[in-house]
Amino acid sequence: MSSPPAWPLLVSRLIDHAALIHGGREIVTKSVEGGVHRSNWRETRQRSKRLAHALQKLGARRGDRIATLAWNTHRHVECLYGIAGMGGIAHTINPRLFIDQILYIANHAEDRALLFDTSFLPIVEQIAPRLKSIEHFIILCGRDHVPPSGLDLLCYEELLAGA
Repeated sequence: MSSPPAWPLLVSRLIDHAALIHGGREIVTKSVEGGVHRSNWRETRQRSKRLAHALQKLGARRGDRIATLAWNTHRHVECLYGIAGMGGIAHTINPRLFIDQILYIANHAEDRALLFDTSFLPIVEQIAPRLKSIEHFIILCGRDHVPPSGLDLLCYEELLAGA
């Protein structure tokens, strides 16, 4: 086996390394919608790159903070690498904090978008009117699992399919 390329030490390059050296290695996570999701590093890299393109199409730029409010699932991993891959700053917000703390943290960071799991929709709906800089609410699921909401929600899987 040859040695990997001499890349700069960037978070966005970690997924490239994983896809190149461990591309077929299985990744197993529990889905928020129920059931188990199986993928690999090659697929995760591809989906992360799709997210990076989708975020750029939405207007995200290098240096923008993009918030996540999500459990440790395959989609959250894709978010972390996709945001880094487009030059953004992945801003993970702890869902166990009090509502006012979550609101303060997101506003202080001036997050431009919020990617979140369906289980956190009640929190997001509660804080959305007071979020000063969030332009896009992206729910981490497929169209068939998007719950009804008064918010203008973007469907994660649809964004990836269109990128």
